[in-house]
Amino acid sequence: MRAALGALSGLVTGASALAVAELVAAAVRPEAGPVNAVGGAFIDRTPPWLKDFAVRNFGTNDKLVLQLGILALLAVFAMAVGVVALRHRPAGFAAVLVFGAVGAVAAVERPGGGPLDALPSVVGAVSACGVLQLLVGRLTFRPSPAAEGADGTPEGTEGTEGTDGTPGGSFDRRGFVIAATAAVAASAGIGALGSRLNGSGAAEAAASRAAIVLPAPASPARPVPAGAELRVRGLGPFTTPTKEFYRVDTALVVPRIDAGGWRLRIRGKGVTRPLTMSFDDLLRRELIERDITLTCVSNEVGGPYVGNARWIGVRLADLLREAGVEPPSKGGPADQLVARSVDGMTIGSPVETVMDGRDALLALGMNGEPLPFDHGFPVRMVVPGLYGYVSACKWLQDLELTTFADYDAYWVKRSWSRRAPVKTESRIDTPRPFASPKAGVVPVAGVAWAQHRGIARVEVRVDGGDWHTARLAAQDTRDTWRQWVWEWRAPTGSHTLEVRATDLHGYTQTEKRVGTVPDGATGWHSVVIAVT
Repeated sequence: MRAALGALSGLVTGASALAVAELVAAAVRPEAGPVNAVGGAFIDRTPPWLKDFAVRNFGTNDKLVLQLGILALLAVFAMAVGVVALRHRPAGFAAVLVFGAVGAVAAVERPGGGPLDALPSVVGAVSACGVLQLLVGRLTFRPSPAAEGADGTPEGTEGTEGTDGTPGGSFDRRGFVIAATAAVAASAGIGALGSRLNGSGAAEAAASRAAIVLPAPASPARPVPAGAELRVRGLGPFTTPTKEFYRVDTALVVPRIDAGGWRLRIRGKGVTRPLTMSFDDLLRRELIERDITLTCVSNEVGGPYVGNARWIGVRLADLLREAGVEPPSKGGPADQLVARSVDGMTIGSPVETVMDGRDALLALGMNGEPLPFDHGFPVRMVVPGLYGYVSACKWLQDLELTTFADYDAYWVKRSWSRRAPVKTESRIDTPRPFASPKAGVVPVAGVAWAQHRGIARVEVRVDGGDWHTARLAAQDTRDTWRQWVWEWRAPTGSHTLEVRATDLHGYTQTEKRVGTVPDGATGWHSVVIAVT
């Protein structure tokens, strides 16, 4: 019984430490909370194969799974601390302080972290020592007094035994229950206050977003051609709904930024006129609207991390030229544009690429509305033809001109390539793997993409046979994906369908399967079905 209550003491102590830390984090920044800091540090040190595993198996829920895993480990650790403290209290205190030190170091070392970020974990650990003392003190062995209750022990206490098995004393069971209840109630109240304080900032950010009215673009996107969307069951829409658009990033806490206080700086090598702009400054500039397909480098062959949206924003190249920037081909000293997010993420893009005439944007809106918080509100980068990890910085606040030789951005430090143009790929959306369509005409359909090059041809084959040319939907622009369909006269039996695409530069995607590291997956997507 006493050991179980010791474990409960540790659990309550851990909960109180997290509650206090989160309250302090509300005054520092949400990313400084120990769960977020430790989770972020784990993500930073995750090897590429494990990251791919998480994305592949948990999708956009990978962060939730990580947070739940961290809380589960903390719970086990806290219970162990409580049991240890029963036998040797200084060791229990030391373990609590180690817990605080780990959180503090993780917070300080996070991108954008500083000395103040250590404060939540430190304060949480110190307060936890007090709670542990309060609870374990009620479980401390005390010699039995002369006055005994009807069962031979003082009322409100529980008898214990010495090491030789003889009665040795008692502990304050009633006092423990009262102290534990008070600690739990206080932790709940502190945690609720922390959530409310964090929520107030989020509410202000939400209000600022709701007040935004996007102006009509000076250069609107042309209407999507009538034939760009094939009406095939199982094939998704040409424009991906915002709520269904993939999200892959490292942010355990989605930044909630008040657009009124947001600022963007442009600085660095070759910048002769450094710029600082507000959100309203960008709204007053000439806006363009474009349909652009984005792809994540973590997208495996046939994967879901690709989507097409209508973006509205400011031409990035215009801003860079206004700051005096020239691309390397015209003598500019910087070949890398490092974008920094408010949460410290760094993403490096080739200066030559973002200034070569393509519609590289500082996007303010997505599918007719201000950017959602999950997708980078108030401003993000969108560069057609580059994987997101080298182009699509969300929650943008800083653009620095530098060189690839002088600086490695976040993902480059983790074994990914510096330059990563999107590869020509295709995917079968219908029939689904292991589907059982009826024999006869079966539409095989999907999407193909080669952003900033465009798709020229899609071919399908069955069971390793001849390639058959699919019918392509009308092309919107070379920066968007393209739907396709092939009408197959399907015989009964088990069959393997494969697809490959050829882009407008004449390149046909390779059969060779490689993983996502270091610059994107290759290979033909295939599905196995059973025709009945």
